[in-house]
Amino acid sequence: MLERDQVAFLTSCMEESISSLFEIKKLDTSGKSFLPGFQKGKEAVSGFEVTQTDTNTAYLFVFIKSDENYHLMIFSQNKSKVFAELKQVEVINGDSFFVWKYNPLKRDGKNQARKDYFKENFGSLTMQIAFPNSSSDTETFFNQFFTLCHNRLEADNIA
Repeated sequence: MLERDQVAFLTSCMEESISSLFEIKKLDTSGKSFLPGFQKGKEAVSGFEVTQTDTNTAYLFVFIKSDENYHLMIFSQNKSKVFAELKQVEVINGDSFFVWKYNPLKRDGKNQARKDYFKENFGSLTMQIAFPNSSSDTETFFNQFFTLCHNRLEADNIA
């Protein structure tokens, strides 16, 4: 599970990051209007709007607390779609990784085709995304998430 100290570390890395590939803006997550009507009982702890400068694609990276559990949510820029919810963390050889599994839940009977497409085109239904070791590693971190979102969109839209 994602722990509070890991959220603090990742937030710090994002705040201190200097990148030529991504524009990173800290979001004001205070107040109840940040995620109105979305996942009641969950609090936005910190958030960032991250824009890939060459494509002008942007996602919101939001750390959320629910009870004592923390999650990283990746939203579309207008908050209308959740691309990923990450809460599972694995430690491999001393390094922490988010673990995310593609699991489409559309109600059109084509989810198995989506899974097959995702696995065939991207190698596995599961992605491991390495935590940055410092703010200088955030470009790699963000690249992995932008790839995750791109792959998910591509698989979701095959039907």
